[in-house]
Amino acid sequence: MRAFVTGASGFVGHWLVAHLEKEGDVVVVAGDGVDVTDAAGVACSMAAAAPDAVYHLAGLAHVQRSWEEPGEYLRVNAGGTLNVLEAARACPAPPRVLVISSAEVYGDVDPDQLPVGEDQPMRPVSPYAASKAAAELVAVQAHLGRSTAAVRARPFNHAGPGQAPTFALPAFARRIVDAQRAGAGVLRVGNLSARRDIVDVRDVVRAYRLLMERGEPGEAYNVCTGTSVEVGELVRRLLVLAGADLALEPDAELLRPVDVPELRGDPARLRAATGWEPAIPLDETLRAILDEARAVPRK
Repeated sequence: MRAFVTGASGFVGHWLVAHLEKEGDVVVVAGDGVDVTDAAGVACSMAAAAPDAVYHLAGLAHVQRSWEEPGEYLRVNAGGTLNVLEAARACPAPPRVLVISSAEVYGDVDPDQLPVGEDQPMRPVSPYAASKAAAELVAVQAHLGRSTAAVRARPFNHAGPGQAPTFALPAFARRIVDAQRAGAGVLRVGNLSARRDIVDVRDVVRAYRLLMERGEPGEAYNVCTGTSVEVGELVRRLLVLAGADLALEPDAELLRPVDVPELRGDPARLRAATGWEPAIPLDETLRAILDEARAVPRK
């Protein structure tokens, strides 16, 4: 399979490219300087690649930052998706397209509706989530109105080596390691009561390739484990794995304007379509994140 990947230099993109190559695919990444908001640039790059499959990962992904730049998130995430789908449609042999959305589109789900399935309505509460919901609607329209073979993936929280320290788990790991090196006794934390469905990034990219092969165009698929873990428990596991005895200190600056209490998905549709199951235990993911934090030189 000849695959065209946007966002290949990002956290998930790096792992996806490695996985595709391991599976024998020929991978072409969006060229240097190609911005998904540049419709002509995307079309030119994709036409030159002549792909069978397009993995659209490029976009803005930091939920908290989206509150400061809502217009930019909508422009990049929804507008960029439109440009990628239009470029795919213009190819002489239009490829399948996997549009990477987010479980954040579900918003604040009532406890009796958990685990959330793909038929639940989208109720985004952050600008990031709204931009992803808009991108999904663009993909739905492309499928229904243009017959584009667009499949949507809704990954839940995913983590692993290579994730930027602006995200929760690598941020906790970095602060734990820094505190140990400095001999400090305190770890600053935000909301520890939220519960999240965590998937290792290496399992996530396996799901993406399977969805490219077997996903039904027009459908959305949760990429999740079906279980959730409290953020406080994740922090405690990191502390145990690090051998760190730190007191947890609440910090208002680490709180989001709105934080969904629990986000836990139902992976049944993904399993039925592809046979996918998560393979990497959570503690293995946390250990890898800690090892990477330790590899950062001391300040």
